[in-house]
Amino acid sequence: MGNKKAKIPKAKEPIKVRFKKLANGNKSIYLDYYKDGKREYEFLKLYLIPEVTSANKEANIETLRLANAIKAKRIVELQNNVHGFSNGGTRSNVNVIDYIKALAEKKRILAGGGNRTIALNYLAFLKRVIEYSGEKTTFKQIDKTYCLGFIEYLKTAENHNIKRGQKVTISEGTVVDYTRKLIAVINNAISDEIINYNPFNQIKSENKPKRTKTEIIYLTIDEVKMLENTACLSGVVKQCFLFSCYTGLRFSDVQSLTWGQLQKDNNGGTFINYIQKKTKKQEYLPIPQKAIEFFPDKADAKDADKVFYLPSTTYTNLQLKTWAALAGLKKHLTFHIARHTYATTLLSLGAGIETISKNLGHSDIKTTQYHYAAIENKLQREAVNLFDKLDI
Repeated sequence: MGNKKAKIPKAKEPIKVRFKKLANGNKSIYLDYYKDGKREYEFLKLYLIPEVTSANKEANIETLRLANAIKAKRIVELQNNVHGFSNGGTRSNVNVIDYIKALAEKKRILAGGGNRTIALNYLAFLKRVIEYSGEKTTFKQIDKTYCLGFIEYLKTAENHNIKRGQKVTISEGTVVDYTRKLIAVINNAISDEIINYNPFNQIKSENKPKRTKTEIIYLTIDEVKMLENTACLSGVVKQCFLFSCYTGLRFSDVQSLTWGQLQKDNNGGTFINYIQKKTKKQEYLPIPQKAIEFFPDKADAKDADKVFYLPSTTYTNLQLKTWAALAGLKKHLTFHIARHTYATTLLSLGAGIETISKNLGHSDIKTTQYHYAAIENKLQREAVNLFDKLDI
């Protein structure tokens, strides 16, 4: 179990999506393979149509998404064959490192290509596996003892992002995340018939790392008003933070918001039609008139132009800290506090947890309940206590 570091080579795509223009103006989509020095083609019977209307454009987006999903599946099949991951029985001698690389590449492509966070997280996890058991680790080695040892290793593993000379271990959240990734890798390997069982099923729940639930920090309505009435050295930081308090948008989504994503519904209300940076999901978020007050003047800006031009994250956080001090707030302001403020304000105003979950863009309502259950219970208790004030 050495402590050696390894560089992860950037994976090259062995399959590319190509297009062939047809006489009717459509484009036929096919896959271009290059393996063993030969080029092969697979026509998918999928077609792009001229983008005459917005509906045509949306149809093409879905078609491309399907084409890339097929491409990702073919890449994994190809890499499985190269590394011996065939679906013909147990292959416990398969190299774990190669398998994780292939899995990360599949997730990167399914997410739309590029330096996608989910793939980068898997590659960061991969480095920890290499540090723990080396580059020649096979699935045959992964048993209950291996898994327990990996957990113990993570608890004392050094955080490589800290400056040299400072020894700091990785966070509790990272320990949980990497443990879950190992479980996910093993489950994928079971699906690929590489191994027959997941040794984590033999480990007691109390021996698996868990996140310590922390108290949700948020602003009260009065505290938000205090900030509204206090000048900030950066006007755009103030605009964006308050906009987030009234919409629940993450920093990354506020930062990438364009004028074209602001649309009107049938009742004249404003909603944001956007794709979440974190989840890559399409969202439709209605926003109150109060949030619109924090928009800058559009002037002659185009639909593709950003609404807000925020400074760097470091500078933004510095401005938030100074602004909070000027307003007399002792809370450490972050954009995630603005997001929590949005959720807790809606709860206090009587909105249901299902609606709040949808507005926050959570893919699972359990995430919303996990974060805000205590606040919801508190509000329920306060509501019930109103009966004690009745003169009956």
